[in-house]
Amino acid sequence: MNDAIHRWSTDAVPPAQRLDYWVGAVCEGFLEMDVTTPVAGGFGATLESAPLGPLVVNRVRGSAQDVYRTRHAIAHSRHNYFYLLCKTDSAWVTVQDGRSARLLPGDAVLVDSRRLYEFHLLQSADTLSLELPTAWVDQWIPDAGDQVARRIDGQAGWGGVLCGFLRQLSPEVAAKPPLPAGLLSDQLGSLLALATGTAGGVAGKTPEKGRTAMRRRVLDATRERHAEPGLTAASVARGLGISERSLHRCLAEGDGGGGGATTFATALAGFRMAVARRMLDDARFDRLGIAEIGFRVGLADASHFIRQCRAHLGATPGQLRRRRR
Repeated sequence: MNDAIHRWSTDAVPPAQRLDYWVGAVCEGFLEMDVTTPVAGGFGATLESAPLGPLVVNRVRGSAQDVYRTRHAIAHSRHNYFYLLCKTDSAWVTVQDGRSARLLPGDAVLVDSRRLYEFHLLQSADTLSLELPTAWVDQWIPDAGDQVARRIDGQAGWGGVLCGFLRQLSPEVAAKPPLPAGLLSDQLGSLLALATGTAGGVAGKTPEKGRTAMRRRVLDATRERHAEPGLTAASVARGLGISERSLHRCLAEGDGGGGGATTFATALAGFRMAVARRMLDDARFDRLGIAEIGFRVGLADASHFIRQCRAHLGATPGQLRRRRR
């Protein structure tokens, strides 16, 4: 087994303990959920999982079972995700938000772990499940909440293309991707937007509303973390669960509503210099040296801080202080 692939199997425990073991595996590998089965005496299942860029590819194999995301589980979850599921061997049922989708082999469905859901895997549990960060989904689908528990036809149109792509994914592919992980995740996002009818007629582009929301999240996260020395676009992207390429793209495209194109470096410098200016304009901070103010806005090198002030604020920190007095 590849070291990048995590594996849980009921084969490791006695038959009488397998369902309890499986509930623990599901909670560890996915999120907290309850599981029941009509075949308790002969129950068995495995879960294999591997990351693919901002996503996680999970493969479940095993006996028939019913899975429930409960209010208690939601209340105690530290993290939440969307899940895109595709099952190729038999029909099954998904329930969320009062909708019930009967899925045929090869269909796909999206669910949101922040709300109650049910999976009724009537004959087997053999399923591919992609864990999708909520911020990543919001980048591609403007109103993702309206798409949950809706059957994505795996045999026709863009749904067929999406499900064909999903059938090529596996934990083994995620562990050794044939193309860069960010490129594969962007391809998935484009197909998901097309299959759910939210692409706005522009194939391969982030929908306008989703792009605006993603740009706002990137800028908010950069503003919140501006004081971290050495902050990088890769680190912010990782924190948001998106690819670095997607981060740069949403900043470069602007938001179409007055928010012009920018770069990560420009946005970060702007946030740092705005805070630096406020501190230099406030007499309460006069007890701090120039180097300390630079450090507080994320610039550990004093000479670099001075150069940044001169470039962005038109004067050195010392000159800005003297002008106030």
